[in-house]
Amino acid sequence: MPRNRPEQHRTDFLEPHPYGYVYVGASVAPPGRAPLVRSSRERDDALAEFRALADELERLPAVVATTVYEAVFMPPLPGGPRFDVVLLVTTASPEDVADVLASDAYGRLDGELVMTARNTRRIGETGDAPSATFLLNHFTAPDPERAVAVWEGLTSWYVSEIGVDNSTLLQPLDGAPYALVNHVRIPGGPVRFLLAQFSRPSFFRRVRGALRAEGMLARPVFYRRAWTPPGRLQP
Repeated sequence: MPRNRPEQHRTDFLEPHPYGYVYVGASVAPPGRAPLVRSSRERDDALAEFRALADELERLPAVVATTVYEAVFMPPLPGGPRFDVVLLVTTASPEDVADVLASDAYGRLDGELVMTARNTRRIGETGDAPSATFLLNHFTAPDPERAVAVWEGLTSWYVSEIGVDNSTLLQPLDGAPYALVNHVRIPGGPVRFLLAQFSRPSFFRRVRGALRAEGMLARPVFYRRAWTPPGRLQP
């Protein structure tokens, strides 16, 4: 009996989170041509600033959680984001992102608003495990709604072939440079994750082929958690 192909597997999507999201990135000391992000005193200073302001944002009634990330691996892809410090703020609802943007702490952040967003598709719980590696995969696409359908169609491959068990798909609330940003806690580190993809011929046929057919580009950056206040829900 022939083995099922990955594209025949069905992915069980969970109910999307009801939250809103504010994604702020700072390009402080990103690597040059090499993808490995090395330590930097300038980045350490920026992380300290982001942690302090995230702590202030935590006190807003509308905020569910804040997490500061620092990049560990940044593929040098043309047009890709170069944010080596990231703040992700989760609010009680998409409408509550306005409270974050109007706050004094947000006004003092030395970073770029990448997007305000909502969660529209979800697999498992991405969470915020302290020792995990996280992927923020930034997608450009000529048709954002079609991009969601492409993402849905590719999830079964990542679940069955790579062992991904979570994904939180973020779609912009307003205009943003990306059609989608996929937030994922990956199995293992970034090199292992990338090699697991590139070593499978089906990646080029199934994943790259689907993106190319829709004019989509994926621009991944890998992070580790730099700070999350204790005692808060970590969506």
